Amino acid sequence: MRVAGDREICMGAGVCVMTAEGTFDQDDDGIVVLAFDRVSANEEKVVRNAVRMCPSGALRIVAD
Repeated sequence: MRVAGDREICMGAGVCVMTAEGTFDQDDDGIVVLAFDRVSANEEKVVRNAVRMCPSGALRIVAD
């Protein structure tokens, strides 16, 4: 599974980092940064949850 973050849409709420900090981070302005775009099988559930909870809709699952 892969994940993508749209930095133009991101509002810097940080829900993704609080939910899946191993995959997501924020830059100095609070905008999403992907630590990894490919998600391990162990992290899929939490990353899907972070995508679902993103208040701005900046995150999405990308088909392989």
